[in-house]
Amino acid sequence: MLKLKFISLLSCLLLLALSACGSSPKSDNNNGGASAAEAQAAAQAALGRLDGQVRPKDASPSQQQPSSGQSTSSSPAQQQQTSANNSRTKPAWVDSVDSVFNRSQYVAASGNASNRDMAEKNALANLTAIFGQSIKADQTIVNTYQEAVKNGVTTGWSDSIAMQNTIKTSASMDTLVGAEIKEVWFDSRSTYYAVAVMEKVKTDQLYNEMIKANQNVIDNLIKMSQADKNSLEGYSRYQFAAIVADINITYGNVLQVIGSSVPAGLIKGDNYRLEAQNITKAIPVRITVKNDKAGRIQGAFAKALSDIGFRSGGNNSRYNLSVEITITEASFPDNPNKFARMELGANFIDTSDRSVLLPYNFNNREGHSSITEAENRTYLAAERKINEEYKKLLMDYMSNLLPKK
Repeated sequence: MLKLKFISLLSCLLLLALSACGSSPKSDNNNGGASAAEAQAAAQAALGRLDGQVRPKDASPSQQQPSSGQSTSSSPAQQQQTSANNSRTKPAWVDSVDSVFNRSQYVAASGNASNRDMAEKNALANLTAIFGQSIKADQTIVNTYQEAVKNGVTTGWSDSIAMQNTIKTSASMDTLVGAEIKEVWFDSRSTYYAVAVMEKVKTDQLYNEMIKANQNVIDNLIKMSQADKNSLEGYSRYQFAAIVADINITYGNVLQVIGSSVPAGLIKGDNYRLEAQNITKAIPVRITVKNDKAGRIQGAFAKALSDIGFRSGGNNSRYNLSVEITITEASFPDNPNKFARMELGANFIDTSDRSVLLPYNFNNREGHSSITEAENRTYLAAERKINEEYKKLLMDYMSNLLPKK
């Protein structure tokens, strides 16, 4: 009885702007007035909130609900907010995804949370878990691939705009390409439920297109003359081909999980990395050192290059490691020792255009009672430093080389 009285009171308050309670005129639909039925519904909703219930304004499944997140879809054109279902009737997929999204047509998973954004993320995470580790590539490889696509590296190696767009779309996704939030349901209390879906027919087509586009890039990367191949540019092309190949393997694994056939000719990235190593063995590098002592500095650089795979080159070598050493004597008041200071500059040069590919510089100082021994110590210290640093420095540089068209 108390609730009924409260509903009546709220109804009157809502109609007060139009007339006195108990003698209000009928609503005029043309001027936006509220009817008694609408006032009664609003009062009922208010009472529900007092009861501790959160009652949506509209129980219609088509109502749009704001969300801090956005569902992930197979293409930018499909990135639209999925309507939230606020019906009190729990959808069948909440308890059994397969009862609504048949396994013969879909790969689907649900997730729930106290807010919509997290419910959608949980659904996508559970969908990804179905594919397991087979679709996970090394994060460094993924980052390099995405950054290269973002910077337009792949554009010059693709034969068509359609392939370029396919690659850009796939690289921009932060989850399974083709996954989308199909439905969201709020239980009118505290929990959101979401279902993430991949339609097998569409997924098959999408991943075949992505593999084809990436394979086109690989084919163009490794298509070159032997002279071009046996260069740092050739090395970078094979290294990047390895990255693209690794991405393609994960795409092929997705097709396997959904029961589709994998395109023929997929090669693991390690095959291209092995060929990249073979390329270094075919590249001669000439080393010239000014003001060396007993060949110590030249020997240290030669070891670093040899460990990477480069071979020693003569005067006609395309690549030249040019090293210059300057030794100066220093003395300090009240210090009986003599000091020798070394300044070393080493430039890895491409003689085809005289460009410095990798500069390397340092200086050190050593002391002794004899200036001769002080100089010996500077060379020994420089030799150790080169042994410790240069190989990694050059390897890091080569690993980050991206091919230019």
